[in-house]
Amino acid sequence: MNHESVMERSAGDAAIHGCLGAPRWIATACGLAMTMALLTLAACSSAPRSPAPVGADAGQPTQSTLVRGNSRWTPAPWSDLPGFEDDPLHEAWNAWLRSCERPAPIFAALCSDIRLLSLGSGQQQRAWMRQHLQPYRVESLRGETRGLLTGYYEPMLEASRQRQEGFNVPLYAAPAAAAGLKSTRPGYTRRDMDTLPEARAALRGRELVWLSDPVDALLLQIQGSARLRVRESDASQRWVRLSYAGSNNHAYQSPGRWLLEQHAVQDASWNGIRAWMARNPQRVQELLWSNPRVVFFHEQPLSEQDAAFGPKGAQGVALTPQRSLAVDPNSIPYGTPLWLSSVGPATTLHRLVLAQDTGAAIVGALRADYFAGWGAQAADLAGRLKQPLQLWVLWPR
Repeated sequence: MNHESVMERSAGDAAIHGCLGAPRWIATACGLAMTMALLTLAACSSAPRSPAPVGADAGQPTQSTLVRGNSRWTPAPWSDLPGFEDDPLHEAWNAWLRSCERPAPIFAALCSDIRLLSLGSGQQQRAWMRQHLQPYRVESLRGETRGLLTGYYEPMLEASRQRQEGFNVPLYAAPAAAAGLKSTRPGYTRRDMDTLPEARAALRGRELVWLSDPVDALLLQIQGSARLRVRESDASQRWVRLSYAGSNNHAYQSPGRWLLEQHAVQDASWNGIRAWMARNPQRVQELLWSNPRVVFFHEQPLSEQDAAFGPKGAQGVALTPQRSLAVDPNSIPYGTPLWLSSVGPATTLHRLVLAQDTGAAIVGALRADYFAGWGAQAADLAGRLKQPLQLWVLWPR
């Protein structure tokens, strides 16, 4: 998934994967008797480890400062992490299990322990993290320690398979590269696709579904994914998921910022944008064209199992609501566990998250997007979330 503000197992644990990879209530039903044995195995993992630090706080950090891309990582004690003792870590463990489906080499050796500890208590999970991971405070190369956290979500919308009254806004599958729309170079802009005959010809036949509202279509392209209840040609309905499949390679331009620069609004939230459009219907197209970037999609059926998680992020694994984070991969590798701290008007967050996605607007060491989930509550949080951010990388010792 790419938005804008977008397994291998050892032979020893393969036999119990059906229990450990399942939701928590199924794992519990597999039998409490298994828990102690599994945790003993975790403690005796054969992966090479540094000696465990002495003391409940893991002592003072002994590692060196690291530089990765646009970020600098400074060693920190566990006591620096706000709320570490209070986070219900089991909520993040499913996200960690997902990352272990496609782990980076440095994290692969930890994944057997991660699977085993899915049955562990918060206390056991915290003790394991202290023993095997080193916190690093994420900074910019200029030494800044605070950045910006925004949110994104998966919209839920009505759609039609065919163009009809009330549904006349198309969403497109990715065109062939030869069509001048999908390539490594910028192609036709949003305005071009609405006005140029050659651009419209290149898109003909690529319509996946039709929406009723151009703002919903723009919002979906910004979020990078959506759940759609589609009316088929035989009048039946079914849920599908549209996921990111490429773009026209133009930079994203914020419609809200365009309105602010026009001194047209003071509230650049989506509610504010919709209110402005209702007052200025003759300028709606101008607003839409202010963002030249167009996102293309591919469609997937939405099974009951798939519906329990978000779309696949840039790491290639399904996102977990409120535990997956979009980051700049030049600063933080995919699959990295992170401690996130953000206090602001929308919410207070002190929690374990996994770097599993990115987005066109997510650039820099301290710029991140928080996956809020789907539905009205997630939309509300994502729409309001714009507040200070602190991050700590939790890196293998």
